Amino acid sequence: MVKPDIQQVKQRFGIIGNSTDLNRAIERALVVAPVDMSVLITGESGVGKESFPQIIHQFSHRKHGTYIAVNCGSIPEGTIDSELFGHEKGSFTGATSDRKGYFEVANGGTLFLDEVGELPLSTQARLLRVLESGEFIKVGSSKVEKTDVRLVAATNVDMVDAVNKGRFREDLYYRLNTVPITIPPLRQRKEDITLLFRKFSSDFAERYRMPAITLTDEAKDVLKNYRWPGNIRQLKNITEQISIIEQTREITPAILRSYLPSNEVGMVPFSSSADKSDQKIFNSEREILYQVLFDMKRDMTELKKIVHGLVSKGSVPPEVIADLNKDSHPSNFSVEPEVQLPAKYENVVTPLFAEPTAVNRNEVEDAIVENDFPEETLSLEEVERSMIVKALSRHQGKRKLAAQDLKISERTLYRKIKEYNLEDL
Repeated sequence: MVKPDIQQVKQRFGIIGNSTDLNRAIERALVVAPVDMSVLITGESGVGKESFPQIIHQFSHRKHGTYIAVNCGSIPEGTIDSELFGHEKGSFTGATSDRKGYFEVANGGTLFLDEVGELPLSTQARLLRVLESGEFIKVGSSKVEKTDVRLVAATNVDMVDAVNKGRFREDLYYRLNTVPITIPPLRQRKEDITLLFRKFSSDFAERYRMPAITLTDEAKDVLKNYRWPGNIRQLKNITEQISIIEQTREITPAILRSYLPSNEVGMVPFSSSADKSDQKIFNSEREILYQVLFDMKRDMTELKKIVHGLVSKGSVPPEVIADLNKDSHPSNFSVEPEVQLPAKYENVVTPLFAEPTAVNRNEVEDAIVENDFPEETLSLEEVERSMIVKALSRHQGKRKLAAQDLKISERTLYRKIKEYNLEDL
């Protein structure tokens, strides 16, 4: 079989860009297409993963068969098995007739499971059986049925992390990940950003019957240097906003910046001089929040260890005492003069901030051992719950908008709402 030209493939499937990583992903899709095996496509949300299953299907021997794309994250957990494998009449309330599932309908073709990382564990077990033996059982039936389906899956979830945390079956992950294809995020395709902007502006000009917007050279630099947390989807959305709202057709940096959210994850700077081992790539706003909280906790713990060590040695520098007594000191130290201390600590702590040279080492050590200075614990569940409550409040309880705000699927949000007893919000 003659290998198709990459540029022709891009033109056929509407893929814009010339970056090396993008070309490598397309080339791998073309190589694996004729080979009948499972493929796992990974990449951040909005990078355009949905084009690659179509490439694989169209250049395989199944191209004349059925192609079905299913978003696993949009199907409620209670009906996902019925959607994928079908059900028998009367198998549950509302099952008024037999229904074919996607695996049966796509027999001889290709089934694309988007957001496969959102599948519940029970469904993952059924999916593994289909991949290994081609067998499945409809909901409410005991009859084993056969299907011949080529499965292509996609996810923006860190699958290794999901496996380690028990949210995804390890055997299913390796079965799906026979051939991995990674789609690069837009921030790693800087040379493609202006090409995509020009394509989108031309499309919107035609759709809305108005002149296409253009960028000044300085605005192009702003566009390239933004981190684009929403990737191509976000770029397209912002291009459409500017095309409709702005009267002037030449976009300056000032105009462009007014459409780029300044409080998003994408605006968090990454140090170029930092050691590579210390650099982290964050896939969501929640991950950055967690990391900031962890870093703050670690810094506070280290600071207290240093101070306690100095106290135990009876040699606290005056500048440390001064810093601790400033109005901006952390409240965890409880060193304000007006704080009422237990009587047994007054002869230990009070001299510390009054006459540091008069500290009795043995008394301080006894107080430290007795109080034990326990390290604070940070509950991720409390942070997550608070973020969900705030998102629901911002969007007046509209869960779809709240899920988009939190950058998670609606099904995940529903599960979290139930988990944290937030149904009344």
